[in-house]
Amino acid sequence: MSDHVYKLIEVAGSSTTGYDDAIQKAVAKAAESLDHLDWFEVTEMRGHIKDGRIAHFQVVLKIGFRLE
Repeated sequence: MSDHVYKLIEVAGSSTTGYDDAIQKAVAKAAESLDHLDWFEVTEMRGHIKDGRIAHFQVVLKIGFRLE
């Protein structure tokens, strides 16, 4: 097994559907401009309430990508 070195970025994703969708959107967007994404960690979860209902779900992620 070879050694790997990672760079970390922090991104926030949001969705009107749920936390899973917010995570998927954040990772997909990061993958558009970065290669070798290997892992993510959810560091924060929150939401926006409007008229007594959840309007948006938001997550903050750390994403690790492997440096070549």
